[in-house]
Amino acid sequence: MGDRPQALTGLADSPAGLAAFMLNHDAASLALISRAFAGQEGGLTREDVLDNITHFWLTNTGVSSARLYWENKFPFFSRHGVSIPVAVSVFPDELYQAPRSWAEQAYPNLIHYNRLDIGCHFAAWEQPKLYTEEVRAGFRSLR
Repeated sequence: MGDRPQALTGLADSPAGLAAFMLNHDAASLALISRAFAGQEGGLTREDVLDNITHFWLTNTGVSSARLYWENKFPFFSRHGVSIPVAVSVFPDELYQAPRSWAEQAYPNLIHYNRLDIGCHFAAWEQPKLYTEEVRAGFRSLR
């Protein structure tokens, strides 16, 4: 995705290809999604997974969603010096968990930082209520 996202045409040509990519594009995501199909409680359901794949298929956005990885050329933890208000929520199963010390240096106007007990790289999808609460808490001071 980071080198040639437009080469991922299989994501637009085949719903089975799109599903295979979305289900198994990294080991952590596969483990999370597999829980839903193994009947384990918590997190995603089978319907959530199928709804998400269907959403990408019907809107034909599999390839365009991969462009973010190509367009972002910055290392993940490079300092950005962003001056606008920033809120950071750290989910325990996220691929990269930003330490508070880094967040404070990268975002001089850090207005909210919180480490959560549950959630992953797909927190808005897996834990929508918790994610929404974090967004609200993060920007409450700007009201």
